[in-house]
Parts: sequence; structure tokens; C-alpha cells
Amino acid sequence: MILFSIVTYYTSTLLATCYRSGDQLSGKRNYTYTQAVRSYLGGFSVKFCGWVQYANLFGVAIGYTIAASISMMAIKRSNCYHSSGGKNPCKMNSNWYMISYGVSEIIFSQIPDFHELWWLSIVAAVMSFTYSFIGLGLGIGKVIGNGRIKGSLTGVTIGTVTESQKIWRTFQALGNIAFAYSYSMILIEIQDTIKSPPAESETMSKATLISVLVTTVFYMLCGCFGYASFGDASPGNLLTGFGFYNPFWLIDIANAGIVIHLVGAYQVYCQPLFSFVESNAAERFPNSDFMSREFEVPIPGCKPYKLNLFRLVWRTLFVILSTVIAMLLPFFNDIVGLIGAIGFWPLTVYLPVEMYITQTKIPKWGIKWIGLQMLSVACFVITILAAAGSIAGVIDDLKVYKPFVTSY
Repeated sequence: MILFSIVTYYTSTLLATCYRSGDQLSGKRNYTYTQAVRSYLGGFSVKFCGWVQYANLFGVAIGYTIAASISMMAIKRSNCYHSSGGKNPCKMNSNWYMISYGVSEIIFSQIPDFHELWWLSIVAAVMSFTYSFIGLGLGIGKVIGNGRIKGSLTGVTIGTVTESQKIWRTFQALGNIAFAYSYSMILIEIQDTIKSPPAESETMSKATLISVLVTTVFYMLCGCFGYASFGDASPGNLLTGFGFYNPFWLIDIANAGIVIHLVGAYQVYCQPLFSFVESNAAERFPNSDFMSREFEVPIPGCKPYKLNLFRLVWRTLFVILSTVIAMLLPFFNDIVGLIGAIGFWPLTVYLPVEMYITQTKIPKWGIKWIGLQMLSVACFVITILAAAGSIAGVIDDLKVYKPFVTSY
């Protein structure tokens, strides 16, 4: 976790300097990650960046839909378990919860762009702190209640899982950690909302340092205390894995916080993909009213909402598609690990490093060039291992899986 945080912070600062071509205060702006790659690398790298970035953003939408539905079901199961005194196993199907989450995302997806999302981002951030503190508090309380620290330095013991399962799950865990730090794919787009002076790269680097420090502290504390609480019996997610039965109302608040957070995070991550499709459609059909015309919809007490028909149709179809795929592949840890693995090396490490080398004209085979290439190769190996572990997990899940009838 610490190594991932250091690498992510370092490469994010490299990427932040690529927002402008040339001078950091007056140089040409690159409004998207793909534009930055086009300015510095060009050629095949642009298509490679676009495919990986937008495929990853689509994958994030699927992962968030799965995660939100599990949290919604955890609230229902928590109340069910409490009301039955622990006698009812409280099994339930995830489909309706994914559909309800999808409906809410269809509504919020009509927010036009990043600049209009500030309030939703604030709500999501508050919710993330809320459920993190609750999870950490419950973990500490559980360790104190147990009177000892469960688990071991080498992780789950052989016997609880087979040797091959432990290897694959270790690789999958690398993908999960990579996913936890997967914000580089939208860093340039977020940086575009920052005012200057000072230079946007300077502000973004400071924000990145704070965010990486804070999230790493919470990841470490929640992960370590969670494992210390349950040892080999640790669920994939401490709150939604039903690891804490009481106080059930506190678990409900935490899971509700997760759902609200994921509603906002879904929109933040999908905005670059929405913008890409809509801007390309507008360029291809400049005279189409369906693509460009906006209709004012009056909202009492607020400014009229500008409704665009193409945005309404395209974003609705996007949410429906991501929801259906989530219903087909509702394997949270495996899917999240795979998404994290796919995006980590190309978007977080390789492209920022290559753009930085081009930008600063680092001589080939120099010490710094060799160091950066070694970092890139090492992260590429981690990506391959993480992807292999996650794919193995998905294959195991599919052996006992029936489409649209998954229950928890």
C-alpha cells in the first residue's frame, strides 16, 4: 500500500506538469488526458491512451454499480438479521438494487460537466470520511473486544484456502490496491477546473499529496484493523461483508454513506467519457439539432435546466449498459481487481513517465532515464500479475454462477 501510494503520488506530479505544453503558467492547455498525450507523444500513444482510459472509466462505472448494490443489500440484510434475532439467513437478489442505483445515476448523469459537479463531489467526500471513520471505529472496537490481534504477517493460512488460491488472491489484491489509487485517469480533466495563478500543476501537486496521504492513512488503518479483527475469516469488505452485526444502525449509516459516495464518484469518473462522446458527436454532426440544441426546462427556485436530447439519450443508454453488465458480472473483488490492473500501468505510470521524459528532454540511457524505465517495467509486471489473479478469480466465480440470479 505504501509503495503504491509513493509511486502514484510521484507519477501524478509528473502528469500534472503535462496539463500545459511549454510554460506552466502561459503554455497551451491540454483539457483532457488524451490531448496531453497528443501534445507530447502523438501517434499510436493517443489511440492507446484513449482506448485504455475510456475502457477503464466504463469499467469503473460497472464496479461502482456492483459496490453500491452490495452496500444497499447490506442495509437490508442488517435490519433483517436484527429483526429475526440472527435466525434468518436473509438471502436476497442483487438485481433490483443495481437497477435502483442505475435509475439514480440516469438522473445525476444529466449534470452537464465537471464544473457543475462541485456540490456532488463535496457530498461524496463527506460520506467517504463518514463510513471510513465508522469502519475504523468498529475495527478498533472488535480488536479490543477480542482481546487479541487475529491473523498473521503471511496472511490467510493454507488450509483455509489452497496454495494456488492464495497465490491468485495475492495477485488479485495488487489489483484491488491499484484500483484504490486509480485517479490518474481523470487527473488532467480535474486539473482543468483549477484557477490560476499559481500554476495549475503546482496546485494539483499539493492536492495530490494531501489526498494520497489522507487516503493511505485510512486504507492502512481500516485494512489492518479489519484484518486484526477477523483474521482468516475477514470478509472482502468489512461493512458489506456483514462482518459487524451490531450496532446494526451504525452499519446502516456507514453503508448508506458508501452508496451516496458512489453515486457522486460514478459521475466524477464518467464525465470525461461523456464529454468525449458528446464533443465528437457535435463535431461530426455540427448542423444536427438533436446533437447541439438545448431546451430550457424551468425548475422552481433554480436556474432553468438546459436539456440536450443527445445527452439525455446517450447517457441514459450508457448507464443502462453498465448496469446490465454489472448484473451479469456481480463479482466485486475480482472485477475491481481487474479494472485496477488494466488501468494502473498505462495510465498511472507508463504514459506520465513517457510524457515527462519528452517534456524535460531527458537523455536516453542516462541515469534518470534508466530509473524511470525501471519503474515503468516493474509496474508493468505488477499489472500483469494483478490482471492474472483477477481473471483467475472471475473464472472461479463463473463456475458456480447463473446470470441474473446472483444472491447474497
